[in-house]
Amino acid sequence: MSETKTPPNVPQIRRYQRWLREQRGLTFKTYNDLWRWSVTDLDAYWQSIWDYFDLQSPTPHSAVLARNVMPGAVWFPGAQANYAQQVFRHVAPAEAAGFKAIISRNEKGQQIELSWPELRRQVASLALHLTAQGVQPGDRVAVYLPNIPETMVAFLATASIGAVWSLCAPDMGAHAVLDRFKQIEPKVLIACDGVSYGGRDFDRMEVVQALREALPTVQHVILHDNLGTADTPLHAANPIAACPRFAWTTARNDDETAAFEPMWLPFDHPLWIVYSSGTTGLPKPIVHGHGGTVLVALALKTLHNDIGCSYDPNNWGERFHWYSSTGWVMWNAQVAGLLNGTTCVIYDGNPGGAKDKPDWTTLWRFAGELGVTFFGAGAAFYANCLKSGVDLAECGDLSAIRALGTTGSPLSPEAQAWGTEQFRRIATSPAQQDIWWCNISGGTDFCGAFIGGHRDMPQEPGVMQCRLLGCAVEAWNEQGQPVLGDVGELVCSQPIPSMPIFFWGDHHNARYLSSYFEMYPPGHGRKPGGGDLGPEAGGVWRHGDWLRVGTKGQGGEGCVIFGRSDATINRYGLRMGTSELYSAVEVLPEVMDSLVVDLEYLGRESYMPLFVVLRPGMALDDAMKTKLNDAIKTALSPRFVPNDIFQVTEIPRTLSGKKQELPIKKLLLGQPLEKVMNKDAMANPGCLDWYLAFAKNRLAA
Repeated sequence: MSETKTPPNVPQIRRYQRWLREQRGLTFKTYNDLWRWSVTDLDAYWQSIWDYFDLQSPTPHSAVLARNVMPGAVWFPGAQANYAQQVFRHVAPAEAAGFKAIISRNEKGQQIELSWPELRRQVASLALHLTAQGVQPGDRVAVYLPNIPETMVAFLATASIGAVWSLCAPDMGAHAVLDRFKQIEPKVLIACDGVSYGGRDFDRMEVVQALREALPTVQHVILHDNLGTADTPLHAANPIAACPRFAWTTARNDDETAAFEPMWLPFDHPLWIVYSSGTTGLPKPIVHGHGGTVLVALALKTLHNDIGCSYDPNNWGERFHWYSSTGWVMWNAQVAGLLNGTTCVIYDGNPGGAKDKPDWTTLWRFAGELGVTFFGAGAAFYANCLKSGVDLAECGDLSAIRALGTTGSPLSPEAQAWGTEQFRRIATSPAQQDIWWCNISGGTDFCGAFIGGHRDMPQEPGVMQCRLLGCAVEAWNEQGQPVLGDVGELVCSQPIPSMPIFFWGDHHNARYLSSYFEMYPPGHGRKPGGGDLGPEAGGVWRHGDWLRVGTKGQGGEGCVIFGRSDATINRYGLRMGTSELYSAVEVLPEVMDSLVVDLEYLGRESYMPLFVVLRPGMALDDAMKTKLNDAIKTALSPRFVPNDIFQVTEIPRTLSGKKQELPIKKLLLGQPLEKVMNKDAMANPGCLDWYLAFAKNRLAA
């Protein structure tokens, strides 16, 4: 970083503000003043981030934001970047200070530690192997691996040669994975033989073979022996067993690996393809660029999450953990710790212990034993700890933890109060007496956060502290006007460097526009704080969340997310399109039709019911429920199994045949029928009586 003379323990964002004062002559009385500058003078703000983190490019950029429209913003034209280049800047100083790059443990207790030089060597070895297989910049590398160091190595190797990374978790079935990978036509598949979760081993060799057969563009497969089952007699006839092993591809150590350097790429060269599911069609294959991803990740991780560099004297020994599967964008957030020289501490397995022996102390004991300083997890994890009566005093030495992170769904005030009181009881430092909660909300869509933490601001249970720098976020009412203290649509009226550069295979940006700009299309936006955007301006990003900014009548910075404003499923932070679940259950011959809604509540656990229409004469007995749940587990993931299944006679549909997911969701959340549905626009309004009765009973429970 650019300055290291600030006294220890000073929040990162305060150090940045000091730098702004000394290097730019900029002083701000309040955080709101700083935020407003960052979203109205985009050029100055994002150039300051470039300079503050001393980003490198062999060629200069001719502008910061050359084209201010959404979509289609042009950032840092002329500059070059590479995610892996930024990571490797930390190899020498971190090694000299004696800090690790990655520390990993699985639920079997197996631990792996990678030094920074070893991380670089393995990345170089795999990168050279991929290049020898003919992988070129722009080729896609599809990956089916869990949250282990090998996944991070594979990602950095892919990025270093300009290939495009795409990752799915091994708890996803072949159907869901193929819905993603088929769209991007990968050249290489890197996969594991199986995974362990909840005390059980799950063989994935047959799934990997199915993926290989269904992906005709794949020319090379690398298999990781995660369970060591590939060479057993069970798989003797499986051709996947003959593929080169990951350990072999990363074993090279010679002059070429020592001399290897990641290639410089255009600022917006595709880095990875991540997937976000809407309510219709296949998952959206979202492409983010190298430069924008690095820039936004550094600002988020350092300034707002207050996660420093391990070898910086002001953050000596930083160890960053955010529990995640590889199917969640928080995996991307975890690996981003390497961008500013942080030690990433990762866990592969069930945070709640074995299925037949739940244990919500597992992650806490892991964090204590490995000296984690920043502990992050989904909001549901903390809720489960509260409900299970976890006592942190019995979880070992947690004295290193100074901050708790949450995301994925709204964190209830009760869960936050539980954690605060737990740390107050075990506190060994002033920081733990009032433990800092870094609650954030963002999305896979732009691989970042809109709302998050500020270590110097007051905390209120269940409330996120502020809108993030550079994020022109507001809550808009139905008239498209910003509101304070009232719930509205979360919108972003100015571009952010990590917003998608495009969707893969999306001709004329049709899906991109319909996903985020359908409600506020180009030429119909407003500037932050007022004033219309001109007719040539881009659109306004509508994110799909209900947001409240501040307190009614008082303004303020605190923000609360009230769940999704659309019908997308959000289970423990993992989003899935309803259409994917319908594909899984409606393929069954017994199922005529189905509808699912995910009900998110502030301060309560979410509830997802599935409604099914079965063939005449069939009943929804226990065997049928098991069959439906198994179909969802196999095609998607166990995470998307509904809370309850109900047999209905009809699914509400519009005159054009569209399932009325969002109106039913609003009805079940307590909104009156006349405000959420127009019976005249329905094909089968008579079916509503059942749903009205169901909603009444649900709300009364």
